[in-house]
Amino acid sequence: MTARAVAGVLVLAFLAGCQSLQEKQKEATYAPTESVIEVVAVLRRHVPDDTYRFPPGRDYTGRNVYRASLLRLENLEKLHAGALQAGHLVEVLHFTKARALERLRAYDLAAQHFDKARLNGTLREDAEQGARVNAAIAAAVRIGLQLSDPMGADSAVPLDEEAVVAGLDERISLLTTLLRKDLPAPYPAILREEIERADLTRARYFSDMRRIIPDGNLRAVGEWQRVIARHGPSKLERRHMIEAANLYADLAREYVVARPPATLDFDPPLFRELVDGATHLYEAVAHQDGTPEKLEASRRLEAFLAFTLQVDSERFSQ
Repeated sequence: MTARAVAGVLVLAFLAGCQSLQEKQKEATYAPTESVIEVVAVLRRHVPDDTYRFPPGRDYTGRNVYRASLLRLENLEKLHAGALQAGHLVEVLHFTKARALERLRAYDLAAQHFDKARLNGTLREDAEQGARVNAAIAAAVRIGLQLSDPMGADSAVPLDEEAVVAGLDERISLLTTLLRKDLPAPYPAILREEIERADLTRARYFSDMRRIIPDGNLRAVGEWQRVIARHGPSKLERRHMIEAANLYADLAREYVVARPPATLDFDPPLFRELVDGATHLYEAVAHQDGTPEKLEASRRLEAFLAFTLQVDSERFSQ
């Protein structure tokens, strides 16, 4: 065999080895781990994380650590179902799954798993507290308006704004009461996230209803300002600011359609208020380097400024 042929065989073998390694790595992304201790150790490290202020932790695959840990535990239970029948790790598995589920907003399921983990003497106190707190959170989040699936069959928006506000206020009151009990991690972060979600539900409701209820536009703007003021420390603050800026931009475009710039009905100061509201929020987000929202805010600002330039070219200042 010639030297060139030998080199060709070695190259093919190397490429085949690389392909095999890549396939194994892809298959192992959510493959069962070699021990429960590995999953427990990873998840325990992220239990104290403040997911209200910071994004959820990532595992070595770059995925949400709580979701990935839950998948690996479930796969491990399927693969080693026979070995786990002895029951030595049953309570540990239930407790660990509960810790993952409560970060995935599956509070009812988390409470059930915590309840099953109480048989372990070492875990009993934490498991009892987890079952109690998750059951209370689950009961609270069922109160009031829920964010419906826009593509679902039941996506109608209720028309009684007073009932919507009362329901969400009741939910927030229950969650706030739990927050004041000085619970250990991760519950303060979870409770703040649910309070924020209730405030977002309220703001989005008034955004959807602004064309129907009296002074709907002003109410919608006020609700988004309320969200931004109440949740400044949140990891979603920039997202809230973009949504508020989008509302201002929509109002500006709707005003131009209703009051064309070339007509005498067009009010430049009123239009400028809407423009300033949108541009200031877009600019505030666009100036924050290292965030994914920076690019979105920059592009939206460019498009909106192009719209305002067109309006300026069509209107009369006097």
